[in-house]
Amino acid sequence: MDDFIAHILVVDDDHGIRSLVKKYLNENNFLISTAENAEDAKKKIELIKFDLIILDIMMPGKSGLEFIQENIKRLETPIILLTAKGEPSDRIEGLEIGADDYLPKPFEPKELILRIKNILNKTKKINQKRVIEFDNIKIDLNKLIVLKNNREFKINSTEKIILERMINNPGKIFSRENIGTLINLDKERSIDVIITRLRKKIEDDPKNPKFLQTMRGAGYVLWIK
Repeated sequence: MDDFIAHILVVDDDHGIRSLVKKYLNENNFLISTAENAEDAKKKIELIKFDLIILDIMMPGKSGLEFIQENIKRLETPIILLTAKGEPSDRIEGLEIGADDYLPKPFEPKELILRIKNILNKTKKINQKRVIEFDNIKIDLNKLIVLKNNREFKINSTEKIILERMINNPGKIFSRENIGTLINLDKERSIDVIITRLRKKIEDDPKNPKFLQTMRGAGYVLWIK
């Protein structure tokens, strides 16, 4: 997993916990998205294929356990339950309905990292395209680089999220709203700027794009074979 940068979704209604976990995992070379409740998390998993989900049980509205039960068929994603409920019966219930591990609060950040790495080492996540080549271009989402005409271009975490979704859905049109939901951004102009920046990295002629094209009135689409 040396070059593998896992994308993890942290779901917790406590802003402090979300921020703390995100900060610590970022420092350990993970790409992090967050959600504050089950409904927010559902929107995220419909758009992004995460490598792992860290999920609180006790949240306003639907609980973490209800989230797993309602989405278990679409979730081929490992889940770590991170919660204040530490009774053995709670742990067993969570594992029985589909969670892969369980860590009660308060927790040691180093233990969370070890549990994440253990799960990812077992799953390896081979069901997604992470390295793709077309024409004179190679996109490596593991290393966060684009190779074009023997030149290397770095891609940031935001660009990675967009490219990952488009690569795994070639020919699908993504509206600005879709992209905004992916990257937690609601400013259309900023989204256009990100797309323009991506074109400079993957297109020979960014002003006349061959692959990352604009569909007038609809959004953007990535055409690759």
